[in-house]
Amino acid sequence: MRTRVYVDGYNLYYACLKRSPHKWLNIHQLACSQLPKNSIDKTRYFTARVSARPHDPKQPQRQETYFRALATIPEIEVHFGHFLTHEVSMPEAAAWKSGQYKPVRVVKTEEKGSDVNLATYLLMDAADDLFDVAVIISNDSDLKEPIRLVKDKFGKRIVLLGSRKTRLSGALKPHADFIRQFGPKALEDAQFDSELTDKVGKFNKPSDW
Repeated sequence: MRTRVYVDGYNLYYACLKRSPHKWLNIHQLACSQLPKNSIDKTRYFTARVSARPHDPKQPQRQETYFRALATIPEIEVHFGHFLTHEVSMPEAAAWKSGQYKPVRVVKTEEKGSDVNLATYLLMDAADDLFDVAVIISNDSDLKEPIRLVKDKFGKRIVLLGSRKTRLSGALKPHADFIRQFGPKALEDAQFDSELTDKVGKFNKPSDW
């Protein structure tokens, strides 16, 4: 069956990649391994570029290296949202629980646009009849309505693909024709080679990954 994969990059990262040795992940290979009978012609990856942080100044460099790795796979297309970082006042937890409001200044980071971009391309591809099956790698309940429309209006099948470590969204599950969850072994088997080559030359997996 003609299949396309739609990956919420940050949702995937926080669900099963953060603090793991599997960040050097070939997402297209992962999807193909989990759905071997499907013909996957494109994997759309939705993310945003991070900024350097005082405790991790090399984070943008590692991320750009990963984007370079993704670009070696013709079936992967990366779509960018953006990151917002700003100071806000939020209530201090202990004071809040005791009935007091004690504002604390914190740095808040938000990834913006990926969910909207994913929903947009999902609906556009369905309207253009570019797939029979949409594989969604996300646990974001905000995707409930576009997924419902793709299924009910365009007659497409929906697969929810995610980590066994994460409890699937109750808002998304009723709209899935099939649910598949993978474990650490699937992530391990879908890693890029430590050394890759593109049109610029050879490059390596970040040493601190």
